Amino acid sequence: MNRPPAPDVPGGRGFVGRVGELARLTEGLTRPPAVLLVEGEAGVGKSRLVAEAVRALEGTGRAVLRGRCHPLREPEPFGAVVDALRDAAALLPPPGELPPSTGALRGVLPDLADRLPATPPDGGELVSARRSAARGLRALLAALDDPVLVVEDVQWADDATLDLLLRLARDLPPRLSLVVTYRPEDLPPGVPSPAAAYRGAPGAPGSGADVVRLEPLDAAEVAELARAALGPAGGTELARVLHARTAGLPPAVEEELRALTGRPSPRRGADLAVRLAQADLPRALADAVTGRLAGLGPQAAAVVDAAAVLGVPADQDLLTAVAGLDAGDGAQGLAEALHRAVLHETSPDRYAFRHPAVRQVAHRRIAGPGRRVLHRRAVAALETREPRPLARIAEHTLAMGDRAAWQDLAQAAADQAVALGDPGGARRMLRSLLDEPDLDPRRRGRAALALARLAADDVDPAASVQVLSGMVADPRLPVADRGEIRLALGFLTAVHSGNRAGFDRIRESLEELEERPVRAARAMVAISMDERDGAGRHAWEWLDRADRLLAEHPDEDVAAAVRATSLTFQARAGDPAVWGRLDELPRASERPEVMRQTTRALYNTGEIAIELGYDTRAAHLLTESRRLARLTAIPYLECYSRLALIRLDMLAGRWDGVEQRFAALGAEFDDLAMAGAERALLFGRLAAGRGRLAVAREEFTVAARYGQRESQVTVALRAAAGLGGLQLLEGDTAGAAATAGPALATAR
Repeated sequence: MNRPPAPDVPGGRGFVGRVGELARLTEGLTRPPAVLLVEGEAGVGKSRLVAEAVRALEGTGRAVLRGRCHPLREPEPFGAVVDALRDAAALLPPPGELPPSTGALRGVLPDLADRLPATPPDGGELVSARRSAARGLRALLAALDDPVLVVEDVQWADDATLDLLLRLARDLPPRLSLVVTYRPEDLPPGVPSPAAAYRGAPGAPGSGADVVRLEPLDAAEVAELARAALGPAGGTELARVLHARTAGLPPAVEEELRALTGRPSPRRGADLAVRLAQADLPRALADAVTGRLAGLGPQAAAVVDAAAVLGVPADQDLLTAVAGLDAGDGAQGLAEALHRAVLHETSPDRYAFRHPAVRQVAHRRIAGPGRRVLHRRAVAALETREPRPLARIAEHTLAMGDRAAWQDLAQAAADQAVALGDPGGARRMLRSLLDEPDLDPRRRGRAALALARLAADDVDPAASVQVLSGMVADPRLPVADRGEIRLALGFLTAVHSGNRAGFDRIRESLEELEERPVRAARAMVAISMDERDGAGRHAWEWLDRADRLLAEHPDEDVAAAVRATSLTFQARAGDPAVWGRLDELPRASERPEVMRQTTRALYNTGEIAIELGYDTRAAHLLTESRRLARLTAIPYLECYSRLALIRLDMLAGRWDGVEQRFAALGAEFDDLAMAGAERALLFGRLAAGRGRLAVAREEFTVAARYGQRESQVTVALRAAAGLGGLQLLEGDTAGAAATAGPALATAR
């Protein structure tokens, strides 16, 4: 079946994904008899899926009868099936052709009484009356011409309806397709799911009823809806935020998209994403979650509140302690929360919400005083664990409003994270600490210095630059501390942002680092890498100065930086002895900086090997640098290595998938300037090779702008080569010479 185009989302309900589920449902409907069960949580799109499948029957003459169960205190027997049949008069055969047993339905279906046979004798007992009605309903459905009976929300069905549906499934009329939708999490405790109860029914051959499990939309499907509604503005970042806020529930996604299109909006997806992230959660999601939480018993509600306050996967003992329950009640409450699909098991004995947005709704339902009690219990429970999870204890302490205690814990948590090999966690904690307006100056200086020493491999350099830039201007800082912070800022600016102004900061730090010769030596190693404005002529001089300082003040980490940089210079000079020296680099060390410098040396020489034409050697070096960068958690070197490997594939003519690989890298490392420069250069080459010269010129021009800012000249030279080549293709020899002249002077 060819599916019709999805409607415009803001005005209707777009239908995306669910390809396999729709195919199975459609197949079952077109081949009666069939029992088809559609299960999934509230709002996941069960009704919409059934509606899409039923559309395949249009023009076939098959009647579709729809009924829905409701959460009534005293539901009417057979209520949903009676509703489905109430308007079926036109479908009935003449009264004389209906089985006598259908006469039992005169009281159940008064609107059809004149079309039904006489009422059969009644035994006068309730059970026999219900049984007679059930037999009559089956007989009536069997008398219809190829009907489709859809009964939705069976989790709320009365006993009579459940019995009838089970009878139908076990003894299905030959031309009937039965479709049942339900929420497994809302089935009464102890009641088997229809999937289990209907086992053995004549649905899919050999397997009973065909069960279609419907999950929330994934990120790609949400992105498809966003693009349908917003066009180019519905890009990756907006789709990511949209998926995070809606838990992939279609009504919530559509509510958000309607809000974005219902008033003037920025054209850029990033601006829309920021606005969306700051808005209240969609009401459709809040209502769905609130409805599910409202049905929980007291023990389950207490466990869910504990999970909402903890915010991360937790074991049963911790959930029970924070909930304030004894072991038995805690186990009972957790079991109910799992049955109702409010929580799920993320790993053995670890439980959490299925989606952050669901946790957010649950958390907002807890009144302030109640949250404070839960945070206090969390601190008490976590304090008993070894090693003490200081970052989590600090988080709950801050949530209680005890900022003084939180500051002590935050510093200790950062130190603990460094000791445990989690520099990213330490950086996040230190940045939070430095955001404190009333932080003691001595503690502020200590935290800033610690952040500066961890900043080199920051996966979020912009955040650290912002914090450290404010710190370096603080006159209360000791001079040497300011020098270290300025040195870190220079690294971040030059390496991560690709801006040669960072080397000015590094040079400024030298005078402030007189009391710390080891750090001064590190600054000299960094300065030696500047190639602009004649600085490259003094590279070895700076490296020699650093070596002399290290002779008086030995330091293994800075010595590794000197070694990596000298290998880079040796490769740049075309010295074949460099390849043997690379084999001597340490591939294992307990010192993270030594491993970082080994990885850096492998990347630098691999990149230079590409320029020198050593393709095989370059691939080997870059593959190893990528592996070590991932192993030692150095994200920017991993990104650079992967970029260079893509470039190597491009030069070898392996163009397939290049755009997709760059898109994946851009999503992972969106803050690294080199990713943007390399993308522009290689996309320029792709466009030129495909004859799209205008696109190629635009890409090379973008790359040239990157090259103007960078301290190293490679990007500028490659951009000039690309632009000059295009000018030659167009016959503009003078223009090509004007482009190549300055680049040639730089190279010389």
